[in-house]
Order: sequence, then C-alpha cells, then structure tokens
Amino acid sequence: MLLLVITTILWAFSFSLIGEYLAGHVDSGFSALVRIGLAALVFLPFLRWRNIKLKVILLYMLVGAFQLGIMYLFSFRAYLYLTVPEFLLFTVLTPLYITLIYDLLSGQRLRWGYVFSALLAVLGAAIIRYHQLSEHFWWGLLLVQAANISFAIGMVGYKRLMEVHPLPQHTAFSWFYLGAAVVAVVAWFLWGNPQQLPTTNLQWGVLIWLGVVASGLGYFMWNYGATQVDAGTLGIMNNMHVPAGLLVNLAIWQQQPHWPSFIIGGAVIVASLWVHRRWVAPKQLG
Repeated sequence: MLLLVITTILWAFSFSLIGEYLAGHVDSGFSALVRIGLAALVFLPFLRWRNIKLKVILLYMLVGAFQLGIMYLFSFRAYLYLTVPEFLLFTVLTPLYITLIYDLLSGQRLRWGYVFSALLAVLGAAIIRYHQLSEHFWWGLLLVQAANISFAIGMVGYKRLMEVHPLPQHTAFSWFYLGAAVVAVVAWFLWGNPQQLPTTNLQWGVLIWLGVVASGLGYFMWNYGATQVDAGTLGIMNNMHVPAGLLVNLAIWQQQPHWPSFIIGGAVIVASLWVHRRWVAPKQLG
C-alpha cells in the first residue's frame, strides 16, 4: 500500500508537467518514445532470459505494451484536446475497468462489492473535477477512456502474471518495458512528426524526469505495490491521483480548486477505500 501512495504523489506532478510543457509543443509520439525508452534503459541491466519460457517473456512484454506503450499514445494525444483538470476528470472510470478486467482475466464471477467500492471512488473524483467542459469534450473523452482501458489491461495483466507465472520483479519489468518500447518505436516511425521535437532544455528536462523517475521508477513501484493488494484496493488507489494532481496545480501553478467539491470528493474517495478494506474485501474473502 505504501508503494501505491508514494507513486501517486510522484505521478501527481506528471499531469501538470505534460500539460504545461509538452502538449502542443512536442510530438506526442516522440514524448512517449523518449519516456518509455529511458524507462527501459533503467531496467536493461536486469534483463534475464535463462530458465524463462518464451511464452512468459512475451506475456510480460504484452502487458507492458498495453500499460505503457498503447496507453501513452492515447494519453499524450488526449492532452491536445483537454486541459489538465479535464484529463484528470476523464480518468475516474479506471477503477471500474480494473475491477471488471481482473474478474474477466481470473475467470471469476463479477463481484458486485468491488464494483460498488470502485463506483464510490469514481463518484468522489467526479465531485472534485466536475466543471464546464471544452468543445473537444467527446474526442478527448474517447482518447482518455482508450488510455484508461489500456492501462487497466496492462496493470491487471501484470498482477495476474505475477500470480500464475511469477518472476523476480526487476526481471519482469525489464521485459515489461521492452514490450512498451516496441510499441513506441513502431508508432514513432508510422506517425511521428520530426518537425515537432523538443526545442528547450526545460522540455528535455521534463522528458528525462518523466522517463527515468515517473516511468522507470514509478511504474515499477506501482506494479510491485499492485501485487500486494486486492483488485478493489488497486482500483480505488488509482483515483487518488485526482486530488493529488489538483494539489500540485495549487502549489506550483496557483490554480485554486473549488474547495467545497475538493473536500467532499476527497472525503468520498478516502471513505471508499475505508469501506472496501473494512467490509467489502473481508466479505469477498470469506
């Protein structure tokens, strides 16, 4: 649980950095390529293939391709149509996707208690970020939901792989990032715009921070933490980035949230986590 909290704080800065310094200035495919490429380099020394079946290697590459590669292609593109608060708002359905996809992949019946706690977290995030939407609402919404589903497939897939084909986490992530890098390289050659590369040291600095810290270390900590909690808790924690992201906007860019909705929505998200851990999860296990 602690790793999920630390990563949430770490990622809270990513949304604003992308929206302020990269979106509309640097090609989205190039941003994804650099971010994933740097993350892959961080874990390249841990790459191992001896005594590991090819099928298992390909599966870890596949979940990396979904969680980072495909997700980044959709999300970086979505920033062209959305403000940072809008982007945060449209990610609130991710907990529901996580719960449903986990049940599907694990062959279990749909657990309505998990759906309830996930929807409660969705309600809390929606309360925080509900406001008038821009003219690009529908296109931005579709892009973010595609990113959310890709992220959920990759995250739940990694959790399931660790349950059925466990590997040392650092070895698993070396293949995880390679899978994501394959997607990023192919996307860059197909759709990349070489005329829209970073032009300032600040933009390069943001990309390096996002690649090495937010992605390289952040996704490792998040997925490691995901293997230590149940799917319901994982889904709820995914929505904690909404209040965290707003606090970053407040602290750095002095963007004031609507305090009543912020306090109420944050309380609902915390309550959803408490309800899930106190009643829903023990009942499901029983």
